[in-house]
Amino acid sequence: MLKKFLSIAILSLITLMAGCTSLDNRDPLEGINRGVYKFNDVSDKALFKPIAGAYKAVMPPPVRGGVNNFFLNLKTFVTAVNQAFQFKFNKAAESAGRFLINSTLGIAGLFDVASTQGIPQYNEDFGQTLGYWGVGNGAYLMLPFFGPSTLRDTTGLVADNFFIDPIAYVDDPRTRNILRGTRFIDKRAELLPGSDLLDEAALDPYSFMRDAYLQRRANQVADGKVTINYDGFEPDNSTKVR
Repeated sequence: MLKKFLSIAILSLITLMAGCTSLDNRDPLEGINRGVYKFNDVSDKALFKPIAGAYKAVMPPPVRGGVNNFFLNLKTFVTAVNQAFQFKFNKAAESAGRFLINSTLGIAGLFDVASTQGIPQYNEDFGQTLGYWGVGNGAYLMLPFFGPSTLRDTTGLVADNFFIDPIAYVDDPRTRNILRGTRFIDKRAELLPGSDLLDEAALDPYSFMRDAYLQRRANQVADGKVTINYDGFEPDNSTKVR
């Protein structure tokens, strides 16, 4: 466990140093990113979208709801850890309580009992944690299969999935990979209704996705409070809730 948290600290330090050098150009790798975007688009339409469509067609809504709740419950654990990292201890306690209730009374998270008790659902990740402590976005990155990200959020993705996520501690590699694959397909099925919106919404879907992603992440890091000084890249530090 200590070794894993040391790895997170090293990743964060590298991201901090790299992020500070790239604030003048949010998309210095645009040529490569556009190539990866095209690869993702072709792969999704040829493989992942049909699989997600079949999954949605075959699985009854109550079963899909249970699967979605299960993975949302695991995400709640990740959220609680990141809230603690951000010293948001009251919210971390709420998320931890939500995780415990749904893991027990909700039968491993298949049922969202905590929502019926009025316990709020938060969403925090390690990319937001780094942003909370002042780490800049760094270069914008389009990741194969995972989609839009930044240097900071890619570090957060690695930290969350390999060091914080409970799935990372499943001993059997086959079971671990099945869980991650099922989560990916479940998430893709959830996004099916809006999957064609991007191509219809803009002349340049790549730029539209990039700008929307960066604005959304800035809003999340600032806990929904972004001042008029926001320049489309990172919010003013004074807006962050401490």
